Amino acid sequence: MSNDNLIETDVLVIGAGPAGLAFSIHYANLIGKHNIPLKVMILEKAATAGNHTLSGAVMNLKTLGELLPEVDLKGIPSITEVKQEDILFLTKSNAFGLPYHPKVMSNKGNHILSLGAMVGWLGGLAEQKGVEIFAGVAGYELIFENGKLVGVFTGASGLDHEGKPMSNYQPPTEVRAKIVVLAEGARGHLTKQLIDKFNLTQDKNPQVYSLGVKEVWEVPEGSFAQGRIMHTLGFPLGADQFGGGFVYGLNKTQVVIGFCSGLDYSNPAFDPHRALQQYKQHPQIAEIIKNGKLIKYGAKNIPEGGLFSWPQLYHDNFMIIGDSAGFVAMPSLKGIHLSIKAAMTAAQAAFEAIKAQDTSKERLSLYEKLFKDTPEYSEMYAARNFRQCFTSNLYLGFLKYGINLITGGRGLSLNGKSRLEADYKHCRPALKGRQLSPMVFDNKTTFDKEADVFYSGTKHDEAQPCHILISSAQVCRDCIEKFEAPCQHFCPARVFELSPEAQGNPAKIILHPSNCIHCKTCDIKDPFQNVTWMPPYGADGPKYENM
Repeated sequence: MSNDNLIETDVLVIGAGPAGLAFSIHYANLIGKHNIPLKVMILEKAATAGNHTLSGAVMNLKTLGELLPEVDLKGIPSITEVKQEDILFLTKSNAFGLPYHPKVMSNKGNHILSLGAMVGWLGGLAEQKGVEIFAGVAGYELIFENGKLVGVFTGASGLDHEGKPMSNYQPPTEVRAKIVVLAEGARGHLTKQLIDKFNLTQDKNPQVYSLGVKEVWEVPEGSFAQGRIMHTLGFPLGADQFGGGFVYGLNKTQVVIGFCSGLDYSNPAFDPHRALQQYKQHPQIAEIIKNGKLIKYGAKNIPEGGLFSWPQLYHDNFMIIGDSAGFVAMPSLKGIHLSIKAAMTAAQAAFEAIKAQDTSKERLSLYEKLFKDTPEYSEMYAARNFRQCFTSNLYLGFLKYGINLITGGRGLSLNGKSRLEADYKHCRPALKGRQLSPMVFDNKTTFDKEADVFYSGTKHDEAQPCHILISSAQVCRDCIEKFEAPCQHFCPARVFELSPEAQGNPAKIILHPSNCIHCKTCDIKDPFQNVTWMPPYGADGPKYENM
């Protein structure tokens, strides 16, 4: 540190999620093994590692064991082995077990866990190895010199709504590094800027997402077995939408209930939060929670595009890992173990580059070369065209996926690469009769968005500038006219409220940024790409516990 507002390190990681921590731990292990005095630092926008981490989650522990061979993985908090699994197709009132359980979807030997709790545990191990974790600090702005990335500025604090300094103003800190590792999670705002600046998605498919909305329930013992997992298709979605539900038995008295909705839907009135509330009204789910109580809520986006939606994973002085890159294999619904393995190969590449004093993109390309020589890459390669099968119709998608299985993942495309279209391009103009009828929430098993946000622990400093940026008020009005403000529906936290036309004033959007749970759906699904999500003050946002 040369002055109060400048910090220098060898490697800077943005994000203390599973990928960022796996990278840092493996990098620290390499430092220790070779006895070389190198530094690795993490900036994490949550108050503590894990507070902004959410997943289902059912995990394959193999790569975690490779990362931590000396650690007993039974010490992971809130973990239980999968003992029973079911796949059901739901109609409005009935449930049918699927006659065929694809091997790729088998969870034999996997474990149910709270990813947030595991990340907190990993953070402690990383710090024991000498990794510096600065929690409550968001990487806000990229720093370039001679066209190359050299670091980031953290966000300033103590600003009023208009961005003017107040008496408690704290300026940004400049953090410089030889290598910056982007591990921000899905749709990271810094990653997005780098992808655009260096054209890292040239000749690639766009990334596509599903929004996962999740609740944790306390239920009487015997309501749903510990170690049981249930995945469902069908209700409340129609055959023209991709998605499904899940129920996981965390322990004897806690159950996870969630619903994932593909964001490539066309009806601008579709509401993913509402889909979860409808899901809980199905007799199969209602029976589980009828005597329970809601204890946690959250939402996150899942990058589902697969191998052909990866950006270029490296460039001069930086690499992209984890959900920021899109390490998720569909249809196994798994990504954590893939992100950990890829992070380990990225750490090896970073270590070799720092040793050689060469952090060029040519040198850092070792990251991708190493990952391509792993079983985890083969897993992604086999599923490279999966999500492309389900862009129009569920039943047609199953037929296409069957062809994928027969052809080793190639499918029917001539060049072996099926195309995808960005989620925001699927929105169709609003039509009368397509609006969803109002839903009545009983506040016992179904909850409106404001009530659910309370269970996410979300808090923001309400004096700060709005972190949801709308580029053009006119474009916003155009969106209201053409699509009837889909933001009021796709946001799972009611950040966007449509104020109707009144007294000659046009309808407009009112923002409630203090509700934001940082899922970034607005940045992804807005049909005009008129909304940009930026991080608020460090430590603001949800406080996920055991999510």
